[in-house]
Amino acid sequence: MPSLQLDRFIPALVKTLIGLIGAQVAIAALNLALPPDMTKAERASAVALDRNGAWLRALPVDDGRWRIRADLDRTDPTFVQHLLKIEDERFYWHPGVDATAVMRALLSNLHAGNIVSGGSTITMQTARLLSPHPRDYGNKAVEALRALQLELRYSKRDILSIYLSLAPYGGNLEGVRAASLSYFGHEPESLTLGEQALLISLPQAPEARRPDRHPNAARVARDRLLERLQKAGAIDGLQVREAMNEKVASQRAVFPAIAWHTAGRLAREVKGLQATVVTSLDANLQQRLETLAAATARQQGPNSSVAILVIDIGTRGVRASVGSGGLDRPGGWVDMTRAVRSPGSSLKPFIYGFGFEDGVIAPDTRLMDVPTRFGDYQPEDFDRVFHGEVSVKEALVNSLNVPAVSVLNRVGPDAFEGRLEAAGVQLYRPKSRLRDAGLALALGGEGIRLDDLALLYAALGDHGLAKPLAYTVDDEKRRLSDGGTRLMRADAADKIVAILRETPAPAGRLPGPLMRAGNRPAFKTGTSYGYRDALAVGVAGGYAVMVWTGRPDGGARADQTGREASAPLLFDVFDILQAPSQLPAPLAPARAPVALKTLNGPDSRASILFPPRNTTVYVEASGDASGTLKVVRPLKLSARGQRPITWYIDGQPLPEDVNGEFSWSPKAEGFYDLMVIDAAGHNDKSHVRVKAIDGSGPE
Repeated sequence: MPSLQLDRFIPALVKTLIGLIGAQVAIAALNLALPPDMTKAERASAVALDRNGAWLRALPVDDGRWRIRADLDRTDPTFVQHLLKIEDERFYWHPGVDATAVMRALLSNLHAGNIVSGGSTITMQTARLLSPHPRDYGNKAVEALRALQLELRYSKRDILSIYLSLAPYGGNLEGVRAASLSYFGHEPESLTLGEQALLISLPQAPEARRPDRHPNAARVARDRLLERLQKAGAIDGLQVREAMNEKVASQRAVFPAIAWHTAGRLAREVKGLQATVVTSLDANLQQRLETLAAATARQQGPNSSVAILVIDIGTRGVRASVGSGGLDRPGGWVDMTRAVRSPGSSLKPFIYGFGFEDGVIAPDTRLMDVPTRFGDYQPEDFDRVFHGEVSVKEALVNSLNVPAVSVLNRVGPDAFEGRLEAAGVQLYRPKSRLRDAGLALALGGEGIRLDDLALLYAALGDHGLAKPLAYTVDDEKRRLSDGGTRLMRADAADKIVAILRETPAPAGRLPGPLMRAGNRPAFKTGTSYGYRDALAVGVAGGYAVMVWTGRPDGGARADQTGREASAPLLFDVFDILQAPSQLPAPLAPARAPVALKTLNGPDSRASILFPPRNTTVYVEASGDASGTLKVVRPLKLSARGQRPITWYIDGQPLPEDVNGEFSWSPKAEGFYDLMVIDAAGHNDKSHVRVKAIDGSGPE
């Protein structure tokens, strides 16, 4: 008999097991065939944070809703505890459906005669948020099945994060981060008890309890929830009374929008489910520079704008990126840091640097700043005055045009352009059909993206090594291990930086040797044709800074040069960065090799180079009633011959100035006879006419 019973039991057991396995297979097949729709969870507002995690900017999802993905690591843990105490106390123990809660809700509904309690778990509420539908018993069963599917696919932490990302908080706000930022003005990292109670109560009736539209209803709901927390033993009476005295937010705050252009661009580029990008920007520095840029733009005229880039040379991380002088200004929505503009004279340092590297010139090679024609191209100096024989250092410090074009002619404009392209920087020609780059690129004849110009100066500050700019923390880490591209040899780059440190400071700043307690940037300015672009770019204290002012539409601005309109702003930025003092370093070698004494070869004959014979020389000056001139910038006389040489003006000897040079300040307009005598007794004469003009300083 026992054997007969066993024979009957085993087949029944096998059938039962087969049935269970079949049921499991069927459930698994349905689970795979009909997965929960996670589209809403995968589409969230992209958020850009600064390098320290501070909020910069977020972008709404396609339908204009702010759905900001929750970050449990940055959400008040007490808020989470209180949420689960009210909504789903056994969240971490049930498989998605809490049978005890369902039975209690069913009995309550039967007793009331209608639905007064749903018994939904956090997981079931998440399923309903993913696929909204009317609340009835049929859909409740679907919610339960979907909840089981979610539990099979995701961890409890993931489910809680999805719920806190999708929960409605009134209007177009979804998720606890969006609600906290909008109603309280801060992230939900630290919430008061009153704020916690309001955020827990809102999703149950988000439109009826919106504090910005129905503050009284919001207060009542908050206070009731506080009482529930007290009954549940989560808080005491004193905490309840203090929380009820908190003021309920009656309006929504505007989301922060720091680094509007750059943060928005980086947020749009976010890929994957995280929807958050940690940028290399410093929110504090960014805000200070945005304020400075707005003030500068207002000062320079109603149509003016400003762009600023600050780069950490060590990592190439962009610490600040100001795209305009404000969104309220004409063209303020355009990110000018990425715009193609004329660089003016700001590429001259690279012309001389390549000349150093190619062995064409040295820092004290003598160049001729005299009227010169290069084929069909004849450049003029910005101040409309030629300075005769000058050194490379003098030519660069004073931004003289003819010497720069002369060196570019030797380096080769195509070779120059090719070396920039090898470093990842492209120049843009106004007439792309032209095959040759042309010598005009020395003076801004080709356009460049302003962030690429900043890249080049960062390379100067890194001993000639070029690397792409890094806009995210991850990119910064990659740049540290990136070998980069050699733009020019380290010794050539260092010579250029040393020369640029001797560039005269803008008006209102102490001259170089007196700036021991302040910044001493190595910088260059640039002004495009028609004063359309005013640039100042420099390096100091481990940073490279690019400043642009101008009109976004490319319109001209009268007399707004790089030196006057942008250099003071550049120095202000370095002041904010608190870059350490960097005084000029001596150049080595102090003298050019014999073969590089002059660019065009030696000539021992005594001859006047500037001013040329029988020419009209213009000086910047103002005159008084008697006709006496007050010269703004003396004329620098230049001559070739055996040193020492002596100059005579109308027969009277001209003494050397404090720098050992011959500077002449004519006392009146008219004709003058000049003569130079060298150490060998050779002489040369020049007859010139002097006329006074009102003009601007050099770039």
